[in-house]
Amino acid sequence: MSGHSKFANIKHKKEKNDAAKGKIFTRIGREIAVAVKEGGPDPNNNSKLKDIVAKAKANNMPNDTIDRSIKKAAGEGQNVNYEFVSYEGYGPNGIAIIVDALTDNKNRTAANVRNAFTKGNGNVGTQGCVSFMFDKKGQIIIDKEECDMDADDLMMLALDAGAEDFAEEEDSYEIITAPEDFSAVFAALEEAKIATVSAEVTMIPQTWGTLTDEQDIKSMNKILDLLDEDDDVQEVYHNWDE
Repeated sequence: MSGHSKFANIKHKKEKNDAAKGKIFTRIGREIAVAVKEGGPDPNNNSKLKDIVAKAKANNMPNDTIDRSIKKAAGEGQNVNYEFVSYEGYGPNGIAIIVDALTDNKNRTAANVRNAFTKGNGNVGTQGCVSFMFDKKGQIIIDKEECDMDADDLMMLALDAGAEDFAEEEDSYEIITAPEDFSAVFAALEEAKIATVSAEVTMIPQTWGTLTDEQDIKSMNKILDLLDEDDDVQEVYHNWDE
């Protein structure tokens, strides 16, 4: 699992998305709404909500905004009518892509996702066509420059809290957990005042694909940009080694 940090990509995404922070907060708010509807408003009794709160904090979502989102979702109750849908397919040169969405109109979302793949010379496949190439894991990225703790101490803290793997990269640390241990490890880091660049339960590729053709790179970026612009799309996972 170690030895392949996506820190540069995450940093780039974060910088790019700083202008669109409201959009990220809206997406996380939607995830909170669905989690509250499914399992109630108490993160201690709702593991899915607990994971989303950790993700919200890693994205610098203020605590009062998180609390407001939970209260709003609890108050709305049955008015929350988003459905989770997932699409799988291929980008240029067989790059594997998974798209997770929350939508109140599955036909609209399916059409938009298909359009994004088509415009980027990719195609949507059947359910399960690429997901077997990914592992569902908790992933926490820490910027070395922002971390005062010694690498060995940080590793022991993470492993003692239940982490599966710890990797030291050139400019970052990567902590991998089983999905069910993610919240406990994040809480231990939070308690130790360790700032995170990214923290979420995600899909990590087992193998990576490269693109060398300029047109393929443009096409892949086209797919990712169009999916990023779609309000229904929550997360996009791929195995393109940028």
